[in-house]
Formats: sequence, structure tokens, C-alpha cells
Amino acid sequence: MMKSEEQTPTPPGLPNPPAPLSGGEPGEEACFPPDKGGLRGVGFIHYDKKLTALARENRKNPTAAEIKMWNEVLRMRHFSNYKFSRQKPIADFIVDFYCAELRLVIEIDGDSHAEAVEYDAVRTAVLNASGISVVRYTNDEILNNLEGVYDDLVRRVEQISAGVAAQ
Repeated sequence: MMKSEEQTPTPPGLPNPPAPLSGGEPGEEACFPPDKGGLRGVGFIHYDKKLTALARENRKNPTAAEIKMWNEVLRMRHFSNYKFSRQKPIADFIVDFYCAELRLVIEIDGDSHAEAVEYDAVRTAVLNASGISVVRYTNDEILNNLEGVYDDLVRRVEQISAGVAAQ
């Protein structure tokens, strides 16, 4: 550790702060920056660490709709200056896109989702129970009506932002 990076000791009588970006003590609510899952004191969103490698593989092999949504709407804070992540492990799932600041998941449903309606409903309920909003679009909507998707997303984010500001 360089001299300038040394931490100053905690004054006597005060508790030691948790290490940066650590979960703190067991049972203690963590406080992370929005890009690491925190939001105004809301703690870390747990995920199955075994999903990390699969999420990485998914990022390497996106669908045409995911590429279009990422490159034309979400990448590099193009969308209202919000930071989105692709193929993000959350709980026991990997979501297509996630914005920690808004606690918003965007899912793009391909043809296989027509058979997974029940699974998607359970998945959405679990994410909602964690305080995460889920927005779903179909591949067809992304590929053939991106302007309509964008307008809908703007409207939904305004609603979410209004709710976050009210808290």
C-alpha cells in the first residue's frame, strides 16, 4: 500500500467502518454505490455467484434484439444518462439489462419465452419483491419498433424516477 493510500486509524470510542464495497458485518445492511447494487442506503442485491460465468458467456453471444437495444438505446449512458449493465446476475436469475440507480430490469423476450410465461411471471414476482421493476419487450418490438420501445421506456422511467424521488 502506498503512503497516500494508508488508512487513518479510527478514533477511540468509534466503531470501525466496513471496508469499501464490502458487505460490512454479517446481518448488517450494506450500502453500495448505485452501479454496485446500492441506492440511497438500499443494500447489495444478492445473486448466485455460479451465474457469473454464464452471464459472461451470454454477453459474448447476444441476440440481434439485445445488440440493437444495447447499441442504440442503453450503451454508454445514452438513455437519459443512466448506467445499464448487460446480462446481470440478480438473485437466481440473469437479467438482460439492469440499471441499479433505477432498480430497473429490462427483459427482451424471444420466441422461447412464449412457452415460459409461468416462469417469467415467477421471475418477475421475485424481482418485484426485491424492489426491482421489470419491463418486458419482445424481440419483434425491439427489431421493428425501437422508437415505440424507446418512448415507452421513457414513460416508465419517468414514473420510476418520480417514485424514487418521493422516497
